[in-house]
Amino acid sequence: MNTEAVSRLVFFFGIFALIAIWERMSPRRSMTTSRKVRWISNLGITLVNPLVVHLLFPILAVDMALKAQEGGWGLLNNVGLPFWLKLVIGIVVLDLVIYLQHVMFHAIPILWRLHMMHHADLDYDLTTGLRFHPIEIILSMVIKLSMVAALGPPAAAVLIFEIILNGMAMFNHGNIRIPLGLDRILRYFVVTPDMHRVHHSVIIRETNSNYGFNLSWWDRLFGTYCAQPAKGHTAMTIGLSQFRNEKRLTLPWLLILPMVGDPGKQPINLH
Repeated sequence: MNTEAVSRLVFFFGIFALIAIWERMSPRRSMTTSRKVRWISNLGITLVNPLVVHLLFPILAVDMALKAQEGGWGLLNNVGLPFWLKLVIGIVVLDLVIYLQHVMFHAIPILWRLHMMHHADLDYDLTTGLRFHPIEIILSMVIKLSMVAALGPPAAAVLIFEIILNGMAMFNHGNIRIPLGLDRILRYFVVTPDMHRVHHSVIIRETNSNYGFNLSWWDRLFGTYCAQPAKGHTAMTIGLSQFRNEKRLTLPWLLILPMVGDPGKQPINLH
């Protein structure tokens, strides 16, 4: 196993354990459904997705960055900037791409069908941040590889970005309590659990907000920021109005959800 894979696994399991303990010790909300059933489904998807990626893609993002550097591809490989600045630009631009990709998956009906599996979770905890349909993961990988080839960021920037993104996805989906004063400060820089939880509200206008996963700047800059859910964090309903049956949200159903599920009122139809 190479250094990249080891680094990613160490950070993944370390952050997962930290957030899981935090959720147990200081939960933000009471769970409304079976934790066992949800975790079997959500972690099942988490195991499937890397297998699909490794089967379909002969090259991953860090390897693409190395090949781009060797071949002189991409913007940053053709400008004379200090390494540290290329590192920062690479991380920030890749984060912006993830924000725009997220908006796109809400705005385009066929992509929303894939992404709604993520939103169909009836509760909200760190495993929600790992729950994405395999086809969405495939499309995301195509976008990521294309962007890395076009931008030409250092391989270190790509690795750091992927570790941060994975860790932040678990953090900002965590059912964890953060003092409100600290949350107000943190969300000027990063997406906090209270900030992103609004995005998982059953109320569509709230679903259409707070798309960021890591840096919180993009939602403020592009006018998609919503400070708080209308019903408050403890009383708000999580999920989608058309998917409220816990028995229909097991792993087999999640995999076929884009094909057989009701997409409801996609955000694109509300404008």
